[in-house]
Amino acid sequence: MRLVVFGANGPTGRQVTEQATAAGHTVTAVTRHPDAFPLGGPGLRIEAADVLDATAVERVVAGHDAVISVLGVPYGRAPVTVYSTGVTHVTRAMTRHGVRRLVCVTSTVLFDVPAPGEGVLFRKAVEPFFTHVVGRTVYEDMRRMEEIVRVSGLDWTVLRPAGLFDTSEVSDYRLAPHRLPGRFTARADLAHALVREAGSVEHVRTCLDVRTAEGTPRLLGVIRKEAFGR
Repeated sequence: MRLVVFGANGPTGRQVTEQATAAGHTVTAVTRHPDAFPLGGPGLRIEAADVLDATAVERVVAGHDAVISVLGVPYGRAPVTVYSTGVTHVTRAMTRHGVRRLVCVTSTVLFDVPAPGEGVLFRKAVEPFFTHVVGRTVYEDMRRMEEIVRVSGLDWTVLRPAGLFDTSEVSDYRLAPHRLPGRFTARADLAHALVREAGSVEHVRTCLDVRTAEGTPRLLGVIRKEAFGR
């Protein structure tokens, strides 16, 4: 397939690009800073574009079979519009150029149900701290993004991972159209699921949880990294 990846220079985007090219797909990696992109090789083209630039987005979308969006921004207090504005430009460009398949990423908290099997402390204190305090502006814009995707008329799938962490190998991860038990998703697993879904129509117009069950980190370490940057 001919895939275009938005957010390609982020930690998940690099995994997506690497796994997709290794699987034999032709990939266009879209980044604002092409000189800093660490990957290369056959089947990979690197394009300089900002997802907030509608003209640039339309230029890079043309001629592809599917779009993978792994846009991401850090937690902060400032309003976030990257997800919703970016996906607006992406979906409009896809419609204009007849590209039907879109796979993108939000978060498991958008299922709006308690985390299965979690204790009161996690459900009442830890997760609300992230969703309503530290990451409030991020999750608000993710919700706007999902609504734009839903009404786009495209063949979309949204993957909703939990807390992201790094591993070197793809595991026997779980995938389901409802919130799964567990707190974490390996970026390697998320990338694998994104590439797989881009080439499949099994879960069209579905939101899917992606969950890693083995080799997961400690919750405290993730809190320190994501909330406090250390």
